[in-house]
Amino acid sequence: MTWTADSLKFGAFLAPFHPLNADPALQLRRDIDLMQHLDHLGFDEAWMGEHHSTGAEIVPAPDVFIAAAAERTERIRFGTGVASLPYHHPLVTADRITQLDLQTRGRLIFGTGPGKIPLDAHMMGIDPSDQRRMQGEALEAILALLRGEVVNMETDWFTLRDARAQLPTYNPAGIEIATASTMSPNGSVLAGTHGLSLLSLAASSPSGFEVLDRNWGVYETVCAEHGHVADRSRWRLVNPMFLAESQAEAEKAVSRRIQSMSYYANRQNGRYPDWGQTPQGVIDHWRNDTLGEFGQAIIGTPDQAIAQIERLIEKTGGFGTMLILHVDMANWEDTKRSYELFASEVIPHFKNRNRGREASLQFAEDNRDYLIGGLVGAITKAHTDYYGQPTQAGV
Repeated sequence: MTWTADSLKFGAFLAPFHPLNADPALQLRRDIDLMQHLDHLGFDEAWMGEHHSTGAEIVPAPDVFIAAAAERTERIRFGTGVASLPYHHPLVTADRITQLDLQTRGRLIFGTGPGKIPLDAHMMGIDPSDQRRMQGEALEAILALLRGEVVNMETDWFTLRDARAQLPTYNPAGIEIATASTMSPNGSVLAGTHGLSLLSLAASSPSGFEVLDRNWGVYETVCAEHGHVADRSRWRLVNPMFLAESQAEAEKAVSRRIQSMSYYANRQNGRYPDWGQTPQGVIDHWRNDTLGEFGQAIIGTPDQAIAQIERLIEKTGGFGTMLILHVDMANWEDTKRSYELFASEVIPHFKNRNRGREASLQFAEDNRDYLIGGLVGAITKAHTDYYGQPTQAGV
């Protein structure tokens, strides 16, 4: 199937990133409010991550969050972004995911990964060097369980004996499952081996952007080796974005909170760079370099967002879904407005939703003499028929 830009889908990806000086209960409530707002605006997807430490990423159970958000929305699909497989027994994971799939009536995407934050792994006694191996082992077991197989499997960290998932998936074809990828080809290999969707988390970072096409090539090769089809519609890219009517207004909107993102990223590494000391320094650094692994951000206008998405299309040759990395760095009204601008001006650009309207106006312009002449003639005739004498055109 030939890829076209009007097939693009759009969504948001939440870690979530929140400042450490606000009420976490309200922050969670605002994230659910955002899900409702995205659903109302027509976004296709929303993803929620899993993290257990370091303060800023405050959702340890994305399935619990999604269950609540699904009850308050109608059509948007939800992704676990991502479920850290080494942290959970595979049978429990499969059971919770099938339950959530049924509760959402098939609106679930099961995003998987090895786990990101070193402190999470440390607290659970997991060696970070084992996490990708553990992810692969867990994924092998979970996929078999979701296919309805009886699984007997033993590793150095879990055992399955005559294990089976007792609940079905909502869709007989199963649940869409995605694997996270950053810079290394590991995610592409794992996704291609099992025929899963691909989620590129670092698409807009300089190093992540550089390897996008290369990692897709790895994915295509591994898919072919294992009898799967590499479908670009199942490839998702993540990019930080915040929009306003002008670049100056966007910078003003994020200036009070954006340093919290820098503080979170730099403090984990014990770094306190000069650029992190002012809001403008953080804005400029995030635009022109990168803030951790999160990529280069668009903090500006819809036109700038369009240009960045077109850049990603050119680099990749086409992908399925653009996910906005959401950061809690503006007040609620400005946050809602950012997504409204994206929905009203960016999405229609790629969906070609105004093609017919533009064509209609163009036809009117191209045929103005004939059309206006006909209108003037009709008005003149109507006046003559009534009064018995012509009148000036347009009266």
